Amino acid sequence: MKDTFHDTKVVQAVAPAVLSANQNGAVIDLRGFDSALFVINTGAIDAAGAFGLKLQESDTTTSGDFTDVAPEDQLGTLPTTLEANSAYRIGYIGSKRKSYVRVVATKTGGTSLALGVVAVLGHPHVAPVA
Repeated sequence: MKDTFHDTKVVQAVAPAVLSANQNGAVIDLRGFDSALFVINTGAIDAAGAFGLKLQESDTTTSGDFTDVAPEDQLGTLPTTLEANSAYRIGYIGSKRKSYVRVVATKTGGTSLALGVVAVLGHPHVAPVA
């Protein structure tokens, strides 16, 4: 049987919380890995809370340097508005030598949404991953 435990690293991108405003996720350093999969979990929506999610990339960790990831550098798509009690995934395969990625949650209406995101880093340069 194949083993993904030793070939992946999991990093918290957005700590599980009830969001009521826009939020930039943690900066994920891709050094040593050739792919990233973001796993998004949503919970309850309060008062029609409407949030969208997008991926951004940068060569630095400076917040102002991040730009939206081009569609051709992503695997899959996310809905414009996240649904309650749902799970999504989106992959990053950036063709540029960007070293950092993050998710950005943007509130477009309503009150709040429970949300958590993890990044699964794959295709390590050195395995097994510790």
